[in-house]
Amino acid sequence: MALSISAVVLLAIIVFLLVRKSGLKAGHAVVCMLLGFYLASSSIEPTITELTSNVAGMLQGLKF
Repeated sequence: MALSISAVVLLAIIVFLLVRKSGLKAGHAVVCMLLGFYLASSSIEPTITELTSNVAGMLQGLKF
């Protein structure tokens, strides 16, 4: 659960910065958000969840 909240906050910050600094239009950000909601309710959702969990685990294992 903590991973999903952290990912949401991180992605929200990235979208905010893209809107403010990189010229991403607010309409485009809304379309991307809607795509995320539709993907979350589709049959591909378990694959996306597994992929993000694996990437997070891989990043956690890195030593700097």
